[in-house]
Amino acid sequence: MVAVCRVVKFLSAILGTALSALFLAACGAGQSAPQWTPVGPATSSANASPAPSGSASASGTPSAGATSAEWKTFTDPGKTISFELPAQWIVQSAAPAPGSAAGAVHYDVKKADGTFVAALQTGLPMPAAQPCDASQAKAYTVLNSVPVSLPFQDGPNALTPRFVFRVIQGYKYFGSFGLVGVRTSAQDGKACRLLNIVPGPTGSGGYAFSDVTELAPLAPNAEVAPLQAFDNLAQASDYVQTSGDFADAQRMIMSLKFTKPS
Repeated sequence: MVAVCRVVKFLSAILGTALSALFLAACGAGQSAPQWTPVGPATSSANASPAPSGSASASGTPSAGATSAEWKTFTDPGKTISFELPAQWIVQSAAPAPGSAAGAVHYDVKKADGTFVAALQTGLPMPAAQPCDASQAKAYTVLNSVPVSLPFQDGPNALTPRFVFRVIQGYKYFGSFGLVGVRTSAQDGKACRLLNIVPGPTGSGGYAFSDVTELAPLAPNAEVAPLQAFDNLAQASDYVQTSGDFADAQRMIMSLKFTKPS
């Protein structure tokens, strides 16, 4: 397998094609190759998951329609999860987070040029509640919120899973998108951190499909990526309404499905 991957990398350097990138992603996932199923254009695929397409979301700012014409379906080797993504994007396997449950998976989704988009992680340990000093809490705004049909463990702090885009105010407005299934410890529209995680069914831990699992104000010298940074809320709202990359990420994340292992 290693020798094959070396040949693929050599061909990739020569060809520079998206097809080579897909083979490289498969090599990075280990000996068990993921399964890929082509999906037709977003406007005509009968199996496409319905991300908003130029219409108002269930709550908040309207989002742009997905812009990628060709899509594919990724299925992990264990056939436990699947989701759609633009045909040019790649999926790379990564080590599960420390403390993850047995059988946990971690996949990073990137654009063809290697730019990180989002990570899908399962079996995550659920974060413990943390106190939030009112003097440290920052204002946050939900600019996009759409319900999704996914399994979750109900409880006092649980929410029916949703795809959201939220911004929290620091020295700039920092925006993050992903699945949410836990209540925010907020008061007067302020919070110290916003979690992008869903409590999975009993014994399975939490799962996340997002750019980051925790959104908090950044220090001026901190690296912003993969978060989005805006000077004001108007810029953040415009991003939700017009960004094709955001719309593609939204459709991808909302297409997530959990399946039983074979």
